[in-house]
Amino acid sequence: MESSKPKKNRKAFYERPLHQRQKEVASHLSKKLAEELGRRSLSVRKGDEVKIVRGDFKGKSGKISKVDVSRLRVFIEKIVKKKADGTEAQVPIQPSKLVIESLDRGDSKRLKFLDKAKVKPEKVKAVGKAGEKGKKGEK
Repeated sequence: MESSKPKKNRKAFYERPLHQRQKEVASHLSKKLAEELGRRSLSVRKGDEVKIVRGDFKGKSGKISKVDVSRLRVFIEKIVKKKADGTEAQVPIQPSKLVIESLDRGDSKRLKFLDKAKVKPEKVKAVGKAGEKGKKGEK
């Protein structure tokens, strides 16, 4: 049972074990990819191609080089800042500020999961518009 107290919810969020935090490191899929896979978002992995849609690096794209699950951050190749001593450091970016443009299809378990989770068009129910009601006496 979850508490209704914000303090306890925040504490639970930041003290989650890593296997639960993995779900938090997810991004939206591009329109093309979402249509292809039949889902809106997916956990990010090393090797995925992403585009940054918010922040200082908005509009830049790159391949994910590292995913830090404990800090809920993603590091992308070529997204770096210069330090005072002249060296370059990768910038941590929140996964919610990214859009996945292409997936790294090297992991067979991930591919099986995507195939299994894919929505079949014939199984999708036809749903009316929101707020539509039938006339009295109709069933």
